Amino acid sequence: MNSLEIDNVELNYGIVAVLKAIYFKAEKGKVTGILGSNGSGKTSLLRILFGELKPHNKLIRIDSKPVLTPLYKKRFIKYLPQFHIIPEKLSLENAFNYFESSLSDFLIDFPNFTGQENVRFSKFSGGERRLIETYIILKSNAKIILLDEPFSHLAPLYIQKLKKLIKIEKKNKIIIITDHLYNHILDVSDDTYVLKDGWSRIIKSPDELIHHKYINTL
Repeated sequence: MNSLEIDNVELNYGIVAVLKAIYFKAEKGKVTGILGSNGSGKTSLLRILFGELKPHNKLIRIDSKPVLTPLYKKRFIKYLPQFHIIPEKLSLENAFNYFESSLSDFLIDFPNFTGQENVRFSKFSGGERRLIETYIILKSNAKIILLDEPFSHLAPLYIQKLKKLIKIEKKNKIIIITDHLYNHILDVSDDTYVLKDGWSRIIKSPDELIHHKYINTL
């Protein structure tokens, strides 16, 4: 699996057109970033890709071949939504077992969690929860990874470490990531799209974000 494309995406909420004939392409070995202001449709686009949100129109292709079955029904895709996915009553160790992920690898990458294996998920801070869930999704065996705001509430040291892991994992995966912290998206992404007024535009340089009025200045 080398590429994922989504084309002709049209999504309306009532009379409001959120997405209009959206197109973008993500490839194995690259991180594809999606930027956009609140309400621009970033999360909706990921949910459409995952298959749990049905738009008015779409075409998804994997390696140039159309895919009609929702991708969430296949084991090769994982999605990190903005809400928590780990039950609060699970301990850290049980959470990793539940998602068939390696707790020992996590403790090597983030040794400050050592000794907290039996701590319930509810006892961790919001940033720690986000880190744990992002790690579990990112390090899964899935070939397609969708990350919706993985850097939200994370401490700077966690963000830097997570970005390094994303760059390692992309070697064998298609990774699509969105976040309101655009500097981190620009840093970690190989290809970057911005959603504005329902359209997608590929960004060749950070200065184009000013041109498209996504930000005022860099």
